[in-house]
Amino acid sequence: MEKNNPTVTRAWCFYDWANSVYSLVITSTIFPIYYSAVAKNADGSSMVNFFGFSLESSVLFSYAISGAFLIIAAMSPLLTAIADYSGRKKLFMQLFCYLGSLSCAGLYFFTRETFTISVILFVLASIGFSGSIVFYNSYLPEIATEDQYDRLSAKGFSMGYIGSVLLLIFNLAMIMKPEIFGIAPENTSLPPRIAFLTTGIWWFAFAQYTFYHLPGNVYHRRPQGSWILNGFKELQKVLAQVKELPMLKRYLLAYFFFNMGVQTVMYVATIFGIEVLNLPDEALIITILIIQLVAIAGAYGFAILSGKYGNIKALIVAVIIWIGICIGAYFIRGQFDFYVLAAIVGSVMGGIQSLSRSTYSKLIPSTTQDHASYFSFYDVTEKVSIVLGTLAYGAIAQITGSMRNSILALIVFFGLGLIFLFMVKGKKSLEPLEEVKEPAKV
Repeated sequence: MEKNNPTVTRAWCFYDWANSVYSLVITSTIFPIYYSAVAKNADGSSMVNFFGFSLESSVLFSYAISGAFLIIAAMSPLLTAIADYSGRKKLFMQLFCYLGSLSCAGLYFFTRETFTISVILFVLASIGFSGSIVFYNSYLPEIATEDQYDRLSAKGFSMGYIGSVLLLIFNLAMIMKPEIFGIAPENTSLPPRIAFLTTGIWWFAFAQYTFYHLPGNVYHRRPQGSWILNGFKELQKVLAQVKELPMLKRYLLAYFFFNMGVQTVMYVATIFGIEVLNLPDEALIITILIIQLVAIAGAYGFAILSGKYGNIKALIVAVIIWIGICIGAYFIRGQFDFYVLAAIVGSVMGGIQSLSRSTYSKLIPSTTQDHASYFSFYDVTEKVSIVLGTLAYGAIAQITGSMRNSILALIVFFGLGLIFLFMVKGKKSLEPLEEVKEPAKV
């Protein structure tokens, strides 16, 4: 297949546009706020009952995320190996996309009476999102040349930020001015639930453009025999190859730790603002919008930085800034401080996410055709880091009674990631790109 085909690369980026509404609406803004409101008891406490267990709603939220990613981390290696062997990568990506988008739509029925089933739907939406991403990411080295990885990855994340902000603004207008949409102002639960429904519809609908143009079987594989058995063999083959790639292993170790910090911040920031700073909903929404808008520039800014100084040096700069963010978060007290910190988070969030993906793509052997299997190791590293990060955050908050103490653990995670990044050296493709006479179009 011809690489750098504008139609294909555009369709690939468009999946970020489609699925990022989950990250913004469900993970970061409306769902956590609505979840906290539903979980609030008449006496002001936030203790909830989940399958007979009584615990703080914020702790359950953290554990739900951990459980979702633990499940996908266990499933991902075998499923990606089967996808590589069978040539059905797009099919697997579609199945997870539909699981996630339909689960989001199902949250329309989230009330106090449906609390338990709604938490399960939240978990399924998380599984669908993260499950589709591993197959999506693995397309990058198949549709683009290496000199385009950083820019294309940044373009995808930027499109995701733009699309998700557009839908969020629509949903916020409905929440803040429900009468314009024919909704009675006293029916406060309906607008957020419609937001969950529109998130599922947006994700499902726009993904169709991606699925229409992405190639289904790039290497024209014709599977024979048991997919599961041969999937295990495929996984064993790739695992043996990974063991012989010290640069890749060091990078995965670094990624494990700094991603533990990044993802935990993303998943618990809103809950932190609600429970610790007692910020009003409007302030939290403004904060998230600041992050999203600044992140667009941040993604492209770090792509430029990596082109000039190399991927690893750019990532080192990003991690150092994240450590400063965590130190600031520990001492934060007011709404204005939260806004300032959000702007700084936005400047590095898009950059570190897009660069992490493109850097890993550069470390994969150029001769391999098992990209989904290789990206499963990246995906498992990401998901396990999220599981441990959110578990550690929730456990420390539960034991000490303060989420501020959990921030200290994030500083340690970023510090370890920084140390291991300094150990990733020696691959030419991670250094600044040579001047190209005729750069490929994206």
